[in-house]
Amino acid sequence: MRIDILTVVPELLESPFNHSIIKRGKEKGLVEIHVHNIRDFSTDKHKRTDDYAFSGGAGMVMTIQPIEAAIEHLKAQRHYDEIIYTSPDGEQFTQGIANQLSLKGNLMILCGHYKGVDQRVREHLVTREISIGDYVLTGGELAAAVMADSIVRLIPGVISDETSALTDSFQDNLLSPPVYTRPADYKGWKVPHVLISGNDRKINEWKEKQAYERTKQLRPDLLKD
Repeated sequence: MRIDILTVVPELLESPFNHSIIKRGKEKGLVEIHVHNIRDFSTDKHKRTDDYAFSGGAGMVMTIQPIEAAIEHLKAQRHYDEIIYTSPDGEQFTQGIANQLSLKGNLMILCGHYKGVDQRVREHLVTREISIGDYVLTGGELAAAVMADSIVRLIPGVISDETSALTDSFQDNLLSPPVYTRPADYKGWKVPHVLISGNDRKINEWKEKQAYERTKQLRPDLLKD
């Protein structure tokens, strides 16, 4: 998989993509992540990427020219399965969407900034708008990092134990059951007996029940599906 990210603040993405699971995926050759500075595509002599909106109002808006130039430059080199714009009013990012996107070949993510982008970018250049939550960030870089991390960890081979990703919270619309480590008795706080019983059938039944009960208590909305 290849992920290209367009941003006006590339420095914000240096750390997230060079550590932990994403770093492992890159080192294994399973994913490429390239960060592009939108300012490099601006024809403005000061490399500006924002301007005032025709409608007036507070705040600046990302202009269309450098964004269109950056997108077309990349599209000329390869096909993209999705060109995603990170926006607070996009569809809510979920584990299901992460699963879908992890099966793609090439993705492009445009990081929103300022008060958003020229509407023509949304109408003519991107294929999907995604939000990571009902709140506003200074820019879409953190949202892009969240999406990339969630997607990359699902690529076969990135995580050593591939079944681990398949049992994450929100897979099958359930939260993960509680987990315990050794010792089995720590200061009188004991691990449930079933987990050290060696009975795989009962352990699996316990996990399924706990996952359902936790979801019912903490995220009942997930059970509607």
